[in-house]
Amino acid sequence: MNQKLAGIGILVSLVIASLLISGCTDPAQKPAVNASPTNSPQETRVTTTVPVTTESGNAQPVESVAAANNQFASDLYTALAKNPDNAGHNLFYSPFSLSSALAITGEGAKGRTRDEIFSVFHLPKNDTVRQSGFARINEEFNAADAGYTFRTVNALWAEKSYPFLPAFIDIARKYYSAEVTNLDFKTTPEESRATINQWVEEKTEKKIRDLLPSGSIDALTRLVITNAVYFKGTWARPFDAARTKEADFRTGTGTSVKVQMMENTGSQARYRYAETAGVQYIELPYINNSSKALSMIVILPKGDDLNPAEAVLNDDNLSALQDSANFQRVDLYLPKFRMETEYRLPQTLSAMGMPTAFTEGAADFSGMDGTTNLSISDVIHKAFIDVNENGTEAAAATAVVVDLAMASSGTSQPVPEFRADHPFVFLIQDKETGTILFIGRVVNPAGS
Repeated sequence: MNQKLAGIGILVSLVIASLLISGCTDPAQKPAVNASPTNSPQETRVTTTVPVTTESGNAQPVESVAAANNQFASDLYTALAKNPDNAGHNLFYSPFSLSSALAITGEGAKGRTRDEIFSVFHLPKNDTVRQSGFARINEEFNAADAGYTFRTVNALWAEKSYPFLPAFIDIARKYYSAEVTNLDFKTTPEESRATINQWVEEKTEKKIRDLLPSGSIDALTRLVITNAVYFKGTWARPFDAARTKEADFRTGTGTSVKVQMMENTGSQARYRYAETAGVQYIELPYINNSSKALSMIVILPKGDDLNPAEAVLNDDNLSALQDSANFQRVDLYLPKFRMETEYRLPQTLSAMGMPTAFTEGAADFSGMDGTTNLSISDVIHKAFIDVNENGTEAAAATAVVVDLAMASSGTSQPVPEFRADHPFVFLIQDKETGTILFIGRVVNPAGS
């Protein structure tokens, strides 16, 4: 695991699924599906009419997909936090990027492979609920005039000679707005890799470069599925840079480091705030011009032990804390921080309950090509975040490589002080649907 600081900005969720063939030749009897390839897949815009309820009229697709994403966010956080390789390190990733990428991948899975993917990601097994839920969420996120920049983009990059099933291509296009670009992985794998990496750079404002490392694409690659998410938001109550001062931050290892501590105090420092015996909770909203309000939520333990804050990430616990929050004055102190993280997730996801997708001979992605020759060989996720006086930029990228084979408080109450000078948990959430877009922890703002 390689985690290090980097200049950030933007949130990219790149999900790459390189579909390769494990020692088999392409079925010559089936023509390759061209699927009207485009040179540059467009930002996700759903143009088809999609149902918002199931046949019974009771399902809520958006809420179901948002709840699934949030449960996966909590599950993966727990798995990463328990990994000894991550001890003493910051965490940061985009559950929405991973969910989007693996949802498309799951659309091409069958049987046990499909069941395990949908179970780990808690995705609705009802096709109508799942597909229309993602379609509506993507459509709403890409709406204009939000006051912040947020977009999500999907694309399929297909080996030009390989026969993918039209039904899989149609689902990816209709519900995930993933257009197809044909590439020559067989004879020009490095050039194909460069093409995809260039697309990633463009969709992430050059914040994620060389997502696919040298050698990750070869003559056996059959498909790469990409999802990119970009976010840039300005605080509704920006911090005054002149008031930012050097301060001590107690790290997760017990040492102290110097950080640039931002400050927002006084009568204008009003936030949705709550606290329990173990944690403090605060919402930092971003400027928005629509109902699609986004906020950064910071959960600060009252001591240096992160466990009470991490326990809040359970969806029920988080909802209860949010419901108890009131709009009030808070003296806020928050460190500036930037981080870059990278995760290789096959072992983690297998341990979470989807080993079959990674097992040659057992994986079944016949919904993609009509064969059982495909299996996932790697899942790579990268993420960036930059938090400063003006706002937040974040980026995340995921590569799935598949081989063949508010009420005001009373004035008599004391003003709470929210001083984040020790490890804390944070997330960026869409307030309308509750979808968690990014999640992480800061144990050392000056380190990895």
